[in-house]
Amino acid sequence: MELHVNLAQDSERLKEETSMIWGSCGSGCYPRRSSWHGKSCGPSCCPTLSGPTSVNWNLSSNREAHHTGRFDSPELILRRGQLFTILLDLKGDTGSGQNLTFIVSTGPNPSESARTKAVFPLSKETSGGWSADLQGSQGNTLTVRISSPAYAPIGRYTLSLQSSFSSVKLGTFILLFNPWLQADSVFMSNAAEREEYVQQDAGIIYVGKAEHISVVGWNFGQFEQDILNICLSVLDRSLNFRRDPTTDVACRNDPKYVGRVLSAMINSNDDNGLIAGSWSGSYTDGQDPRNWNGSVEILKRWKRSGFRPVRYGQCWVFAGTLNTVLRALGIPSRVITNFNSAHDTNRNLSVDVYYDPRGNPLDKGSDSVWNFHVWNESWFTRTDLGPSYSGWQVLDATPQERSQGVYQCGPASVFGIREGDMDLDFDMPFIFAEVNADRTTWIYDSKTHSERKNSSDERTVGKNISTKAVGSNSRVDITEQYKYPEGSAQEREVFQKALGILRPNLLFTATYARSLEEGHWEPTISGRFKVAGILKVGQEVNLALVFKNLTSDMKKVTVNMTAWTIVYNGTLVHEVWKDSVTISLDPKEETQHPVKISYAQYEKHLKADNMIRVMAVCKVLNEGEVVVERDVILDNPSLTLEVLDKVQVQKPVIVQMLFSNPLDEPVKNGVLMVEGSSLLRGNLRIDVPTLHPKEQSQVHFEILPTQSGTKQLLANFSCSKFPAIKAMLSIDVDE
Repeated sequence: MELHVNLAQDSERLKEETSMIWGSCGSGCYPRRSSWHGKSCGPSCCPTLSGPTSVNWNLSSNREAHHTGRFDSPELILRRGQLFTILLDLKGDTGSGQNLTFIVSTGPNPSESARTKAVFPLSKETSGGWSADLQGSQGNTLTVRISSPAYAPIGRYTLSLQSSFSSVKLGTFILLFNPWLQADSVFMSNAAEREEYVQQDAGIIYVGKAEHISVVGWNFGQFEQDILNICLSVLDRSLNFRRDPTTDVACRNDPKYVGRVLSAMINSNDDNGLIAGSWSGSYTDGQDPRNWNGSVEILKRWKRSGFRPVRYGQCWVFAGTLNTVLRALGIPSRVITNFNSAHDTNRNLSVDVYYDPRGNPLDKGSDSVWNFHVWNESWFTRTDLGPSYSGWQVLDATPQERSQGVYQCGPASVFGIREGDMDLDFDMPFIFAEVNADRTTWIYDSKTHSERKNSSDERTVGKNISTKAVGSNSRVDITEQYKYPEGSAQEREVFQKALGILRPNLLFTATYARSLEEGHWEPTISGRFKVAGILKVGQEVNLALVFKNLTSDMKKVTVNMTAWTIVYNGTLVHEVWKDSVTISLDPKEETQHPVKISYAQYEKHLKADNMIRVMAVCKVLNEGEVVVERDVILDNPSLTLEVLDKVQVQKPVIVQMLFSNPLDEPVKNGVLMVEGSSLLRGNLRIDVPTLHPKEQSQVHFEILPTQSGTKQLLANFSCSKFPAIKAMLSIDVDE
């Protein structure tokens, strides 16, 4: 598509601005800019723009060359450091065109000193900065090739043309980072990785727990209509922009700066950003985080609401949305899941977990271990740190701890995390702890106000760090990129190195002081929970607590057990079961105690994560306690999507959804939400009638593919008994 814009009306409006740039000489003009070579000239060398002036942006060819053709936008979208060609139709005495001057500018206060404005002549010389050269002319139509520098700030630019006393605004274009260009700091040499981490508009995110990894599909949708504009609005509404727009826009040449700003803006904690986070388990005044299928609806809802925070998100929602914005702006990025992720609030590389002697978990202290946590990695060079630290950088938009007074996190070099370089920018200690912290269990007695260190586990935190494979939906384990093998000499070396850097803070923490004083004791019994049946929502949870006497003596064990529904980050929702028992164990004996939790007990308190935490504090007289804990995830019934015909571009096709109610009671208030870039325009919402016990629902809906290739259709079904059931279908679309 070629876009022709008549621009005559812009000439008058820019005369006042032009007069500030140009002085006059007797019969012509005297440029004040050095780029005009600083000499006076007469009418013969000063072309004048009289009457209509038009520009042909060569949208199709320019966008194809700049890898921006997939954006659903009428605008010229370019990548920095790369040539683009326009055709100028100039009315009046244009001469040879060599004395024309172009002005590009971005931001509210553009200036040449800040590199947010450039004034450059039409010439055959290129300087590495902004330049324009004449490729050819036919009558008054000039073919001009313009080049931007590889270090230019990204954003929306205005292009103006200037000659003699007249000036016209030619129009605007958007300039993005360029991972195809070696000179750009986001350059990614591998073509398959570029396709995955920049051009792929759908993906999967890993959730669950280390022993029960599952996936949710996510529609990044960075090419969808208006999404790029909204992504630019995210930058323009940041705290940095509001405080100092001139500096903020100038700094947008640096992906490190842009990534850090975005990590703050995706959450709403400080800056009225995109998404309000909530882990309460109750989301009646917003949307359950599990119900989102992707970023597109979140971004559009943020804009529709007048840029008020969208409620609600949790870590994978923040990460999925940040991934959309990063890819839209041209920064290669991917979504990462860390299982058993530590939240270390006091920078001591130890996460403290408390229980009372009755087996109840205590909300004492602010540390926690999340079943999983999701963040992003972005790819760019770290000129501030050195070449070893370039490559993948962690960015985390989930609001956990303040950094420089704001809820933002990163970029932190993945290489630096593995090497324990705690003193490098940005937020290295927090992210290092997420994958490396020791987990320390304490028994707290409220009667005596005493606490005893029960155990310390060096191998629990930072398991199965995962991301989607390039070109497929396979899971790739990248744990070794974040740390050396657990328990190896290198891993302990790095841990001690990190501890040494943090030691000035560490020496004053209660945890560290207490841990030095604790003696080591060997337990005489062991315990573990094992699954004794199928784990499904609507059915009884059957587990067994397995005890083993590790000695040759008889042991009498008092056991206090509890079970709570939880949110995936460890937030306790409601106690649903408890029991106490005393068991005698013969020497070396192993025995089991059944744990049964009925559907009626957990039904009303189970959240969309479908997680129940079962805990036991086992006590042998005159010995320390043995704490046993396990989180179980209950499976939802399946939701099935099926395409009923061959799928072709611009040909409507029917998709069928199947769902069976597995319960012995009705399922009410069913809502099916469907989303898929290049398959649907926006979200599709379908109200599903009440399903009687064991009844199957069959829903048909239509999609209209607009692009060929493999596309991803995502569905979320919510109802009175199941807060969020997900389905994902890959669809091959033919031309």
